[in-house]
Amino acid sequence: MKGIILAGGSGTRLHPITRSISKQILPIYDKPMVYYPLSVLMLAGIREILIISTPQDIHCFEDLFGDGSAYGLDISYTVQNAPNGLAEAFILGEKFIGNDSVSLILGDNVFYGRQLSSLLQNAANIQEGALIFGYYVNNPSSFGVVEFDGDMNVLSIEEKPTNPRSKYAVPGLYFYDNQVVDIAKSIKPSPRGELEITDVHKEYLRRGQLKAELFGRGMAWLDTGTYDGLLEAAEFVSILQKRQGLYVACIEEIAYRKGLITKETLLNHAESMSKTDYGRYLQQIAEEELR
Repeated sequence: MKGIILAGGSGTRLHPITRSISKQILPIYDKPMVYYPLSVLMLAGIREILIISTPQDIHCFEDLFGDGSAYGLDISYTVQNAPNGLAEAFILGEKFIGNDSVSLILGDNVFYGRQLSSLLQNAANIQEGALIFGYYVNNPSSFGVVEFDGDMNVLSIEEKPTNPRSKYAVPGLYFYDNQVVDIAKSIKPSPRGELEITDVHKEYLRRGQLKAELFGRGMAWLDTGTYDGLLEAAEFVSILQKRQGLYVACIEEIAYRKGLITKETLLNHAESMSKTDYGRYLQQIAEEELR
């Protein structure tokens, strides 16, 4: 399975702070926002990743990650010239996807939880159809909403419904078989001129191939597209890291623990950030393995 991070958009809900920088480069506490979705794909066992961003911002990600080899990854890049909808990611990424299955994650979503790794690894083994997640919320009318039966077969999916059929929102993380490329090509732009991800899911639903998985209690899903969301996410990460001493979305640690990079590479990362708590944490991870 391959992975796509969609890190485009103009970030208008965060103006003026995003007038000259990509939203996904903004910090969430001690690391760039894009580290969080990247860590999710890594935890799912995905190593080949495509980052899609705007013409003016794509260089930020290229400067940040290069070809991904420093993290044991293969990262490539492509440009979305205009905000034409989430589903355009599969058209832009057609050559990258090839004959493989693919996961799409939005660049401003943060996920955290004890069972996250196992959920992601199971999702990445999808053989047919599509898998979306459901997250219980108090205000489902503000989100895409999924309704499902006892076997987790999706019954309906609606975008910001006035009278939602469930209280389960659909977070910005999706897994698909290879049909998704042709489905994305077949859908028509919505009245707002975008290729909607909901229309992709509705086509999978029509084919009887759309399943749901729940993010249960104890799982956190944070949308960082507003001032408050950005602040809350930073506070959340800060509290967790200070209380436990374990870092959230530390891509160097994930790469090391998964055997994607050597101890020497981990120590090189630590040395390059030796004046920060982040660098000292990487040093600690390496030393623990020496004991």
